[in-house]
Amino acid sequence: MGFRLKILWSVVPLGLMFGCNQTTKTPTENDNKVIETQSPTNKVVLGSDIIWEKLNPARGDNSPQAGTIWGDRNGTVPTGFLAKFEDGFSSPPHIHNVTYRAVVIKGTIHNDDPKAENMWMSPGSFWTQPTGEAHITSAKGDENIAYVEIDQGPYLVKPTDEAFDNGERPINIDASNVVWLNSNQSKWIAADNKAEISFLWQSRTDDALQGFFVKLPIGFNGVLMSDGTIFHAVVIQSGINYKLPQTGEIVNLDAGSYFSSTNKSAHTISNQTEEEAIIYIRTNGSIKID
Repeated sequence: MGFRLKILWSVVPLGLMFGCNQTTKTPTENDNKVIETQSPTNKVVLGSDIIWEKLNPARGDNSPQAGTIWGDRNGTVPTGFLAKFEDGFSSPPHIHNVTYRAVVIKGTIHNDDPKAENMWMSPGSFWTQPTGEAHITSAKGDENIAYVEIDQGPYLVKPTDEAFDNGERPINIDASNVVWLNSNQSKWIAADNKAEISFLWQSRTDDALQGFFVKLPIGFNGVLMSDGTIFHAVVIQSGINYKLPQTGEIVNLDAGSYFSSTNKSAHTISNQTEEEAIIYIRTNGSIKID
């Protein structure tokens, strides 16, 4: 049977593109020193601009759809993409050649050992699927979308007769079991800020690379500052308004949309919706929410 964890696997951390010069200021987590950032590299991708194609072409019309957000799903580089499933979809047992992480964005998704009972994960749930382990993926809902992330490609589907045990174990974390930390529990959140953070994973090969959720309350209006050279952020729940520092343009990013940077950066965002916004972040640096 697949291993299904119902508590948070928490790791405490260690530590449209435009061109123009602009200086922003970004504090680090460890001290109050100000770092100047020039020539912002901030970039956004709207969910409506995602180009969809077959996730597993071998299945023809029965294949889920995939839309690459960053990287190259068919190449060898780290990649993040959206996977879309029809209501009632259920895959045959299979394995993958790489380990992946995933977050439910819309609908409900089950991912587990082929003999496991259905455990439907709602939006904001997180799971991992180790390379080589046999499993099935099912979906239930009018619209079912997940964000999927790999540390190297290509992402391939293979038969179960090639299954193997690489020592990893899958993890399923339902949204209701995610543990959130506030400003009293994490230095990454300013003292007077109502945002929250939940640490999900840390790389075994790169101590700095990690993934976590950020939750922004209704009415949030602030800045998320990053000192990482890798910064990928996907809107998981609700939506945010995002201000591009290169032009001052404000762009609405709904669930499935994305923003990023490749240097020290300041991301000016607000939540003008009627529900809390959740963002998934992958980075090799620290952040500060102010």
